[in-house]
Amino acid sequence: MDRNHLGDFLRARRDGLRPEDVGMPSYGLRRVAGLRREEVAVLAGVNADYYTRLEQGRERNPSPQVLDSLSRALCLDADARTHLYRLAGATPGDLLSAHCAGQVSSALRQLMDGYPDTPAFVLGPALDFLAANALADALHAPFEAADNLARMIFADPAGRNFYTDWDRAAQATVANLRQAAGADPGHPRLRELVGVLTGHSADFARLWNAHSVRGKTRGAKRLLHPDVGPLTLTYQAFDVRDAPGQQLVIYHAEPGSPSAQALSLLGSLHATRSQTGPRRPGP
Repeated sequence: MDRNHLGDFLRARRDGLRPEDVGMPSYGLRRVAGLRREEVAVLAGVNADYYTRLEQGRERNPSPQVLDSLSRALCLDADARTHLYRLAGATPGDLLSAHCAGQVSSALRQLMDGYPDTPAFVLGPALDFLAANALADALHAPFEAADNLARMIFADPAGRNFYTDWDRAAQATVANLRQAAGADPGHPRLRELVGVLTGHSADFARLWNAHSVRGKTRGAKRLLHPDVGPLTLTYQAFDVRDAPGQQLVIYHAEPGSPSAQALSLLGSLHATRSQTGPRRPGP
């Protein structure tokens, strides 16, 4: 078997692209099925001879920067980019795509809306709320705005009442942000958020400087909602594969429990208010 797997992969992906696919002009008779090696080199910003050596297997240790450049030049999606790194014997960096991380697919929105009895929402890498179903909106209604999980915990007055275990929620949230920052230290939204919250909250600054790192997977939440009272929920978090940096978070109550009944009541209240207009402020 040919051991030049990296070169074979690069060649196959190059053959599958036409100049118009990457915004390049095409002149004269072309003797190759797809892009020329020189064209890929230009797109990736590398020396043409160096790229030729990569395809021919005479260069087998490209840097992560070169691999990222080749990924962009060859229009690789997340899975193909990871495969390229593995073929090169490197570990793919989990740099977060600002484009992917900010847009939630219509299919995912439809999926969340299909579970009316379960709060479901999508978070970006900086824990921004990118999409939510109706019950998730109702669940987070006590906040001034359900815009960013970290801001809601540290800068919204409702946070300390809503999260019964506020200290635990605060620690977990900052650890989530630390993990995202480690994946992409230069992510502009993360840097902006950390700067704002560090200046606003001494608790956030203390936890941020502790450098705890933890991903969001699953766990328990104890919440206090002003409309339906205490809620004991579990959550599961799932990475959205076609949008690196996004997480789908789903809350769940034990069937038949008081929390499940409270969620059902909350959904009914939210539906009624949606039909009759915005809620009037209390006295």
